[in-house]
Amino acid sequence: MEPTRRLRLLSANIQAGSSTRGYHDYVARSWSHVLPAGNKRGSLDAIAQLAGMHDIVGLNESDPGSLRSGFTNQTHYLAQRAGFDYWSHQPNRRVGRFASSANGLLSRIEPREVVDHPLPGRIAGRGVLLARFGDGDDALTVAVAHLSLGAASRAAQLGFIAELLHGQRNAVLMGDFNCPLDRPEMQVLFRRTRLQPPGGVVPTFPSWRPQRAIDHILVGDGLRASNLRALPAALSDHLALSLELEVPEQALR
Repeated sequence: MEPTRRLRLLSANIQAGSSTRGYHDYVARSWSHVLPAGNKRGSLDAIAQLAGMHDIVGLNESDPGSLRSGFTNQTHYLAQRAGFDYWSHQPNRRVGRFASSANGLLSRIEPREVVDHPLPGRIAGRGVLLARFGDGDDALTVAVAHLSLGAASRAAQLGFIAELLHGQRNAVLMGDFNCPLDRPEMQVLFRRTRLQPPGGVVPTFPSWRPQRAIDHILVGDGLRASNLRALPAALSDHLALSLELEVPEQALR
């Protein structure tokens, strides 16, 4: 039997450390999305504690250092607090003059290569961060993405990601897809890559009453996933997703 290594993965939309405990907070606490006030540092510390129980973490809506985060690179901060030796981020969206957003990656394993790609879409500013942890066609490849709200833009973005991951059996795609897996635009991903639909869906949004499964961790057919579950990401409006992954040792060499 081929030797494997067990890794724990986490995907979390951290909402830049802001607090949302109900739909009313989107209006009542809208200031927290552009100003540094509020207990964002305490929220980040709670997220770091959760991240620290995992080996590879994908982040969405991690502020790379704008006014609302007190000019703190939140991905770097989480890497330091959670004890990750390797981290990368991909600034991809500016929200007015006061806020910015990024995809982020934290890892206990040194990636061989990290590349960020802008994604197509009606409105520019989305991206996918891609890390490769081994050499050759069978390397473990982890992609972190935050897709658009509009179906047409998502379809273009998923087509682009499908080209990046085409033929890779040890690929992982995780992040905030802004849609459930049964949407028509998702089918291009399953047709053109070796990513597999999960055995079940886990609602992640909104965090205070999860009803929609819009955050996902998809794995290729060369990997074995188990124990998929949703966990609070501090007071973000999304729950985080955690799973355990059996990875062939050769995929990490």
